[in-house]
Amino acid sequence: MEYTNYLADRVKTMKGSAIREMFKRMADPEIISLAGGNPAAELFPGDELSKIAGKILMTSPTLALQYGTTDGYPKMKDCARQRAAKVNSVKEGDEILIMTGANPGIDLTAKALLNKGDAVVVESPSFIGSLNAFRSYECKLVGVDVDDDGMDMDKLEEALKTNDNVKMIYTIPTFQNPTGVTMSLEKRKRMLELASKYDVLILEDNPYGDLRFSGEDVATIKSFDDEGRVIYAGSFSKILSPGMRLGYLCAPAPIAEKIEMLKQVNDVHTPMLTQLMCVEFMKKYNIDDYIERNRELYGKKCAKMLESMEKYFPAGKVKWVVPEGGIFLWCECPTITDITPVVDKCIEKKVAIVPGSNFATDIFAPSNKFRLNYSSATLENIEEGIKRLGEVLTEML
Repeated sequence: MEYTNYLADRVKTMKGSAIREMFKRMADPEIISLAGGNPAAELFPGDELSKIAGKILMTSPTLALQYGTTDGYPKMKDCARQRAAKVNSVKEGDEILIMTGANPGIDLTAKALLNKGDAVVVESPSFIGSLNAFRSYECKLVGVDVDDDGMDMDKLEEALKTNDNVKMIYTIPTFQNPTGVTMSLEKRKRMLELASKYDVLILEDNPYGDLRFSGEDVATIKSFDDEGRVIYAGSFSKILSPGMRLGYLCAPAPIAEKIEMLKQVNDVHTPMLTQLMCVEFMKKYNIDDYIERNRELYGKKCAKMLESMEKYFPAGKVKWVVPEGGIFLWCECPTITDITPVVDKCIEKKVAIVPGSNFATDIFAPSNKFRLNYSSATLENIEEGIKRLGEVLTEML
């Protein structure tokens, strides 16, 4: 049966994540993946969480297994508020909403705010999950180039000035996905000034902000917001466990109220068991000590990847950005126009990378860029994977 005519117009042209599609091609256990975005599994506090979960189910089974409130378990909201307060990103008049991961928070924010035909200004490149959320509501994506210190602010102003119905700017200012770039303090302040000047909202997505392993912290955009113009999305996925699916939004109350109504329709509430587990973990253990272990390991893995790239990549053929944190490296091959043949050849060589087109506003345009992930592979696999990738690049460039 042909189902094309049954699909909603807004999803007919959507393209799935190349990362997820690539996983289907990576069933071969010999393939080294530098393609995903998974945290390091060796850091998961499995023993601690298993004991916590067992105790909860023994002592509070009804609370853990019954329906919860849509906005989140109150003690979990307190945990999220504490995390947001550390970076001054929850303001007077804001409400905290616990989400089933940060992605649903972004999706429901888009659903609450965007009409068909509205424009969203995004970094180019940007995270495909968010781009697809905006696409699903039939919005126009306006891409603005990312420099080594974040979005180009002159081009941002031009985009705000020349595009009709711009409703929102979406940004990942710290250790951006996919580039790993961190927006400078000056640019963060300028973005907020431009949002105020052109009367648009900012959705600030900060899933990687805790993962700094070099350099100095940069204040969030939300921390400067005194107009209620910034919606802040945080996550526990990269600092505790992605499988627990815990994220949160800090949003002005009138917007949070509508998002909460949409969440009621979407998933009713975030699972109570994982909320309770997170609350107990943060009560019993020092989450900042745990985060520090993440930073230390990711710093070592990033250094190993950069060292291996210098060793195995063909000299002068590949450019890359050196991140100060997060989990991604962004590379460009200036002498070619399309990285796709390189990606395909890499699979033959048993190593996986992600093509840059996956993160573009125009997913059908060729790209000479690719993203690498260093968080989930071992140090040994990072070097071997980069060696194999270097062999492909040397052959094809």
